[in-house]
Amino acid sequence: MSENKREPIEATIAELKPGMKSVNITFKVLSTSEQREVESRSDGETYHVVDAVVGDSTATVMMPVWNEAIKAVKENETYTLTNGYTGLFKGSLRLHLGKFGTIAAAVEPIAEVNDQLDMSAKDYSGGPRSH
Repeated sequence: MSENKREPIEATIAELKPGMKSVNITFKVLSTSEQREVESRSDGETYHVVDAVVGDSTATVMMPVWNEAIKAVKENETYTLTNGYTGLFKGSLRLHLGKFGTIAAAVEPIAEVNDQLDMSAKDYSGGPRSH
């Protein structure tokens, strides 16, 4: 019988691809957007979200941060995301905390971030998908 548990993937931001699960990654928060409210189409609840630009020595990526997690994420701080995942929003790569993920202050701060490679700038909406 096969286990449903996935092995965690230790990744850098430049290695992220759509559809990755169980991602462990350390990043620095470069900037956060203004907080906005989003109403859920499924349950009518109102949620709060900020878009964070996070990066490491390899690249940057957009990461939406929701509700309670917003208070835990500060600009210029380094964090380790455990059990995160990647997805697409309007054809653009996003890193997600998700309901099973955790975020904590990293042991080692990231000093240099490669802001020349933006993984969210690549358009994944066209062409065949590779797995």
